[in-house]
Amino acid sequence: MTNMKVSYLVVGGGIAGVTCVETLAILHPEEPLAIITASSLVKNVSNVSFYAKTIVKFDVCETEASSLLKIHPNLNIIYDSLKYLDTKQKLATTDGGQTIQYEVICICTGGVPRLISDSNKCDRILGIRDTDSVKEFQKKLQMGRKMLIVGNGGIASEIVHATKGIKIVWVIRDDYISATFVDPGAAEFFQNTMKSKSSEGKKFTSVLRRHAFTEEDQVVSINKNLKSAALGPDWYRNLEGLKNGSENQELEIIYKVEIESFKEVNNKDHYLEVKLTNGRIVPCDFIISATGVEPAVNFLWDVQPKRGHDSGLAVNEFQETTVPNVFAAGDVASAAWQHAPHWFQLRLWTQARQMAGMAARAMHAKITKQEVLQDFCFELFTHCTTLFGYRVVLLGKYNGQGLGNDYEILLRTTPDLEYIKFVLQNGKLQGAILIGETDLEEMCENLILDQIDLTPFGDDILNPDIDIDDYFD
Repeated sequence: MTNMKVSYLVVGGGIAGVTCVETLAILHPEEPLAIITASSLVKNVSNVSFYAKTIVKFDVCETEASSLLKIHPNLNIIYDSLKYLDTKQKLATTDGGQTIQYEVICICTGGVPRLISDSNKCDRILGIRDTDSVKEFQKKLQMGRKMLIVGNGGIASEIVHATKGIKIVWVIRDDYISATFVDPGAAEFFQNTMKSKSSEGKKFTSVLRRHAFTEEDQVVSINKNLKSAALGPDWYRNLEGLKNGSENQELEIIYKVEIESFKEVNNKDHYLEVKLTNGRIVPCDFIISATGVEPAVNFLWDVQPKRGHDSGLAVNEFQETTVPNVFAAGDVASAAWQHAPHWFQLRLWTQARQMAGMAARAMHAKITKQEVLQDFCFELFTHCTTLFGYRVVLLGKYNGQGLGNDYEILLRTTPDLEYIKFVLQNGKLQGAILIGETDLEEMCENLILDQIDLTPFGDDILNPDIDIDDYFD
């Protein structure tokens, strides 16, 4: 027996799921739509600001799912989890036994955290992925004296930046911090900034000569929970201070190691002993595991769709899976189409929003039998975030992804103020890292998209005494 019949069905209350609902509300408000969310709280995007055509910064807020009723008069909210999908009959069944007949469906179930081995057996291993886990982190922080952080992405970096009043051991398998976002030069910029936060010394600018770098093609993963939506950008700003009463921070970074094992000791000094792959034993009160996610497909199908190399649901340029009328967006999806030269997939809030908007437009086009074109945002990889208190904008092949060793970089650094990196190939800009208030976002976007030959400018392209932006207005 079918309990409900809708044209559109969205599964998941994270950024992707809510963006899909919001876009459909604009495109097709008269059609019935349903969203399945396991939590009464969902994530929505606010304070959207454009630095350029494709460079967008936004905040992510947690709000009651019922607030979505204001934007879509024909929305049905189902507080449940998807259990079984009959794609031939177009029927979705929830854990609670409700069935929904749909015309098109979008899977936005996000990802599940890759916690360290056997961590589910220990309540002192925390994965920072949603509001509940952050609250649990705060409880541990109030009582703890020493914590160990494993992981080297945005979540781990911001915990280190925001947490005070506790000893921190940061375990990373790379040879520099924040490797999933930036290069060694930017990592050094951040570390020098951390050392000189309180000093007001004289600022100076230096232009470095060009260097050749080898390929760095890494996957960024942001923690998500099976049942709850992921934290958004600047998540830590909404907390009442990640500290246990003191403003001091004692930080030790251990490079090129991973956790080999851990055991609970529960003595008067610490609760855990962690053994690292270099043989060192680190005692601590708790561990923060921030090592990424895996696509979450926690329901059964009648027909299994094709999976990507990362186990995500393989989708084409319109976000449709290999099963007709089934779309996917966000961390659960794997971009299986032929990418534009300067775009690639990283599991970020930015791309979850972009993919969901594209999925909604394609779903609408399928229902109304209209033609749809892929969104322009997929022409250029962009991501805007905050690391260690600085605005960070990543553009194109910002770490030379896919360029092998056939490229060069140009750097400009101003300690405590800005870090600018251009990746050039054959005299043309292929990617950039902009840290700080550089005001170069729009210029870099145009240079990458238009592939203008910058050879005549030489190293002056980043000369602080030349306003290069004037040349490309």
